[in-house]
Amino acid sequence: MAFRAASTIEFSGISKRFGGVVAVDDLTFTVEPGVVTGFLGPNGAGKTTTLRMLLGLVRPTSGSATFGGSAYHELAQPLSTVGTALEASSFHPGRSARNHLRVYAAAAGIDDGRVANVLKTVGLVEFADRKVGGYSMGMRQRLGLAFALLGDPGVLVLDEPSNGLDPEGIRWMRGFLRALADDGRTVLISSHVLSEVQQSVDRVVIIRRGRSVFQGSLDALETGSHVAVDAADRAGLARVLLTAGGVVNDVGGMLRVTGIDAIQVGEFALGAGIALRHLAAEHVGLEEVFLDLVGDPERSGETA
Repeated sequence: MAFRAASTIEFSGISKRFGGVVAVDDLTFTVEPGVVTGFLGPNGAGKTTTLRMLLGLVRPTSGSATFGGSAYHELAQPLSTVGTALEASSFHPGRSARNHLRVYAAAAGIDDGRVANVLKTVGLVEFADRKVGGYSMGMRQRLGLAFALLGDPGVLVLDEPSNGLDPEGIRWMRGFLRALADDGRTVLISSHVLSEVQQSVDRVVIIRRGRSVFQGSLDALETGSHVAVDAADRAGLARVLLTAGGVVNDVGGMLRVTGIDAIQVGEFALGAGIALRHLAAEHVGLEEVFLDLVGDPERSGETA
């Protein structure tokens, strides 16, 4: 497909305060063409506010968000440069999907033939003349994606694109996002669920309470194994293991140790005369690392 050249998205020290509430705090990262970048964090972390600032819907308190150096309002042909899908419910319920897209195509000077093209691309041809008010959440997501693709843009910004999709739809979405990036487009997708995006993204930016807590590849999140250990004298055990060269963290009422293996942990505890009540080598999965970074509500007592 011939599309307008993809641009790098750049967030530079962007912040947003609503009165005394800091929604986004000094956030800096880039999204490159040819890469699917996942923008992750729990609900309320500031993801949607960040995307709304990028698209000129919310004015930043400080900092900037640009496409190839230009703010959204400076783009000569926005729909042909950036495709967006922020809300799957912002459709007139009495209008058909086809007519919804035709209205925007006409307003943007886009050939009407493009409407049929994008409806086919997202699998909505069969339902194109049905009123959107009768659409399921998954069908609304597909219509939102059709709108994002209407101008054949080089940049896609999608907020929770898998929300409401069934397993087949999620699998389709993963393949479609990958194809967009392989085409050389810039793809930024937000989600609060790592499992929904981990098979489709190349890079992740994770935020918590409006601040970046991780930027990099999913492989970089994989920390391998650790030793879970506990004793009645937990503080004394921690001191022994730290002296032995281990890295020790108290997580969920258990010591998590890296740098020394389970056999060594047992030997050091025995040498110090500390009786263990739990000792196990455990593998740390991506989901657990993600929850550690953003704060698992069940562990921290926070509301996500």
